[in-house]
Amino acid sequence: MNNCFILLAAGSGDRFKSKIPKQFTFYKGKMMYEHSIDKAIKSKMFKNIVLVIQKSHFKFVKKHKKVKIVIGGSHRHVSSKNALNFVKKFNPRNVFIHDAARPNFTIKLLKNLNRNLKKFSTVVPYILPNDSIKYKTNKIYNLEKKNLKLMQTPQCFNFKYIHKLSNNNKRKIEDECTLSIENNNEIKFIKGEENNIKITYLKDKKLNEINYGLGFDVHRLKKGNKLFLGGLMVKSKYGTLGHSDGDPVLHSITDAILGACGLNDIGQKFSNKNKKFKNIRSTILLKEVINEINSKNFFINNIDLNIICETPKIAPIKRKIIKIISKLCNISEEKINIKGKTTEKLGIIGKEKAIACESIVSVTKYV
Repeated sequence: MNNCFILLAAGSGDRFKSKIPKQFTFYKGKMMYEHSIDKAIKSKMFKNIVLVIQKSHFKFVKKHKKVKIVIGGSHRHVSSKNALNFVKKFNPRNVFIHDAARPNFTIKLLKNLNRNLKKFSTVVPYILPNDSIKYKTNKIYNLEKKNLKLMQTPQCFNFKYIHKLSNNNKRKIEDECTLSIENNNEIKFIKGEENNIKITYLKDKKLNEINYGLGFDVHRLKKGNKLFLGGLMVKSKYGTLGHSDGDPVLHSITDAILGACGLNDIGQKFSNKNKKFKNIRSTILLKEVINEINSKNFFINNIDLNIICETPKIAPIKRKIIKIISKLCNISEEKINIKGKTTEKLGIIGKEKAIACESIVSVTKYV
């Protein structure tokens, strides 16, 4: 396919309020702009991939044999014009112009755009607004949502067509689709993707960044001791041995939360060498951690648990445990999942000498 992918990454991102331009900040494990480059390469749809940056951005950019660098201008229309003039020598049939601040698009969207380019010289993805919108001049007008479209990128064009329009344009524009509209060109609008938001403010980035933590805890069982599971005291001939109340479920969850938020682990936070934690209820420890992470703007999305034991049976007490955890962690009950597992009589757990719990927790940080 003689397509070209142009990634505009020359902006300063002032509204993001970062010392580093937002497109070069880390997002979901890599620099923001890299997500778009990687998807363009993985799609195998593009003969040429061009990254548009400022000269001062070279220190952030990783060299890639499949990516060509073009120096952008002071405004978007200059950057896109520079890129279009650069790729002219490759004689591309179509060009996809994308914002580096939109890293969440999918390859499926790229393929859908490409299919429509066979019949149209301009293809643009959009989504519908959720909020009511008013237009104010001397009067205030109601606008019907069904007639409104929120533009996204990548925006796709026949190369010769958009190259000519771009070079004839001398003013600032919000996107290349604007040129097609002003020149009365027939545009094919296709359904975009709700997750393909433009990251403008720091909060936009954080709202889409989910962190995960793994937790595990195991306790020996002793006849006659109390057994706490997920804050629930369970009737059982065996109970746990532990410095606190020995609740493996809440200990596992607490460890997973601390890990997801990068706050070390339960052993460091609540040392078994500290007498004040002797026989303390694990509900108190978990609540303290929840208060701490909330103060740092972390909030739990969901919790998934495996309680591993031969006895007691988990199914009859599952709902009660979920209610307790829901209240402690400030999340709805449907966001908590519990599975009871055995080891098929194998090992120390299979011999009813221990009980364990493993957990995974996801959190989002809001700014």
